[in-house]
Amino acid sequence: MSSLTAKYRPRRFAEVAGQEAVKAILSRAAATGKIAPAYMFSGTRGVGKTTIARIFAKALNCEKAPAPEPCNECALCRQANAGSAVDIIEIDAASHGGVGDVRALKEDVGYAPLEGRYKVFIIDEAHMLSTAAFNALLKTLEEPPARVTFILASTEAHKFPATILSRCQHYVFKMLPQAELAAHLEKILQAEGLEYEPGAVRIIARRGAGSVRDSISLLGQALAYSVGALFESEVRACLGLAGQEVFFALMEAIATRDLPLLSRTLRQVLDQGLDLGFFLRELSGCWRNMFLLRQAGEAIVPELGLPAEEAAQWRDWAGRFTPAHIHACWQMTLDGQQRVIKSLEPAQALELLLLNLACLPDLLPLSALGGGPASPQSAPPRPAPSRSGPVSGSGPAASSSGASGAMPNAAPVTPPAAPSAAPASPSSPPVAPPPWQSPAAQPMAQAHPEAAAPAEAAAPSPAPATPMAAPTEAPVRSATPGGSRSWEGFLEFVAGKNGSGSVTGLTQAKGEICGAELVLTCHNATHSGMMENGDNNVRLRRLVSEYFGPDMAVAFTCVDREPVKTDGLIQREMQEHPVVQRVRETFECRDPALVYPRR
Repeated sequence: MSSLTAKYRPRRFAEVAGQEAVKAILSRAAATGKIAPAYMFSGTRGVGKTTIARIFAKALNCEKAPAPEPCNECALCRQANAGSAVDIIEIDAASHGGVGDVRALKEDVGYAPLEGRYKVFIIDEAHMLSTAAFNALLKTLEEPPARVTFILASTEAHKFPATILSRCQHYVFKMLPQAELAAHLEKILQAEGLEYEPGAVRIIARRGAGSVRDSISLLGQALAYSVGALFESEVRACLGLAGQEVFFALMEAIATRDLPLLSRTLRQVLDQGLDLGFFLRELSGCWRNMFLLRQAGEAIVPELGLPAEEAAQWRDWAGRFTPAHIHACWQMTLDGQQRVIKSLEPAQALELLLLNLACLPDLLPLSALGGGPASPQSAPPRPAPSRSGPVSGSGPAASSSGASGAMPNAAPVTPPAAPSAAPASPSSPPVAPPPWQSPAAQPMAQAHPEAAAPAEAAAPSPAPATPMAAPTEAPVRSATPGGSRSWEGFLEFVAGKNGSGSVTGLTQAKGEICGAELVLTCHNATHSGMMENGDNNVRLRRLVSEYFGPDMAVAFTCVDREPVKTDGLIQREMQEHPVVQRVRETFECRDPALVYPRR
């Protein structure tokens, strides 16, 4: 325990930071004398469980009791503060959690308080008690002698048997907000007469992650490093935390896609030995602040808890990104924290995450994320064909905007025209590719699966592999059944997918276009079942919709509609076969089972 933690341990309910509801309940119980047989305090480390248990025990035995607060002046309060009160027994279950320790405790319970009004047993880390010890304690917790109460403190309440929890008044201690932690640390610094920068206190409070004890320990560490005052730069250097200039350099590299600057900044983070976990927490907070400032403006500044100068800087940075880019980077940073920390190569995992953030507009058009302006690779949306024109609006080009309909704000990306392997006939001009066939969108699935998820919702299928010309060169080809589309052309279209849209058994079937229906004739029931069920059927219908248009239906029929032969039928056919009859006559076999044994 650090000296600051021991020196500034609260001695009254009012001095405890946070936990207002728990303090009010216990203070009222001490004032009215309505004491429960057992209490259960649970919560994360360093939030005041043991401290409040000691204050409550002291309030019960104070000479001025019943009272809402201990006086800290009488002999009993002074003994409790010194840890020598005979009626306040603290037990560490981590080292005294056996059934023998609990039996000794039960014997001590039978004796009346010696000096105070109550005998209070505080069992710290109570989840470390063994199963036999819990069972031995059940009856005592439920019906303890008069003037005896138990307080069980633990960080892992889920390890307690339900029979124990049902016999206790359970209070859950909450983690302290950053603002309350910072205020508590400032009181300690003022009591010590030390100068400090508010930014340094905020960093320690944020690093403490809701724990008062952790925050005070970090404060003591920072004060040991500094000389006479607490400065933000010294706190960051002492605790291994990145400064604002590092995050500003990262934002500059991500905004301009300056990969050399990004690499240098990352090397600086790694060479300084900074805490990568807290570095990612702060980076996630940067994206959060920028997103809220980008969307809400000045009105959100008081809620962020940032100084006016720092809030203005982040507001300027937020203006250099689109809301879709900020939101995607925030989500990817949150999702990547555990992967970086738990990776066998955390430096490379962090580098990959930062490169994905910087190259996100190249990997996936930000317009596909919704709401933002199109990326430089995007092109203006192609006007829809007129109804009075010579062609219809079905097929892949129409289905990308009408059938999917998932990204109405996304601007389609038109790839450049590619030379065709053979001259296109006037009756079959090339088809314009849909937006998801953009070269910028294709590498996203391999580079970063998290960012590729929005694109999958808007684009259910990849692009045809056949070369295509620019959409302005010729009108869109008709996709109506009976036009230029055929079964042979459909097989070539599927073959051009290079395995990404293969359908098992398709080449063995025979296809025929009957009006608005594609009828597939299969060899037998097994072949038909393979085509009609599962993912195979989903891929087939998707490809039919891409090639023939969304209105084309799919039906199945079989050449062989005979019932499945049973073993008995097959045996009779084999016995009656002429070859089998000749074998039997030649070898004078009278028992048919010798020729065709039963299975």
